Amino acid sequence: MLAARPERVWSDLRNLASHVEWMEDAQAIRFTSAHHEGLGTTFDCDTRVGPFRLTDRMVVTEWREGERLGIRHVGLVTGEGRFTLKRGRRGTTRFAWTERLRFPWWMGGPIGAAVAAPVLAAVWRRNLRNLQRRFA
Repeated sequence: MLAARPERVWSDLRNLASHVEWMEDAQAIRFTSAHHEGLGTTFDCDTRVGPFRLTDRMVVTEWREGERLGIRHVGLVTGEGRFTLKRGRRGTTRFAWTERLRFPWWMGGPIGAAVAAPVLAAVWRRNLRNLQRRFA
């Protein structure tokens, strides 16, 4: 639950470049499309989890104003991610973040993904706490 109305949360989330301010694993974002928001936006995100670094190439696949932002990972690690916002009680936002990632064979494939899952879950929990603080 975020302590702000969905309109305010969306106003922050739609600024994709600002995600590095609350996502600890996102180090830098470089847009590769002419536009920086909306369906079809593409960007590279320098990602670091512990000693592991990679450039995560992404494309915005869903953009429903004030409600949903979907991303497809198209780089070394592939998959989909989605932020969903719903109006909560007393001016709050119910925020959901889902990710489904697939690792290449040389990163262990499904076994590598299973080993990485608890580490990534911890990183994403910290990211969610950081996001909550933006609206405290």
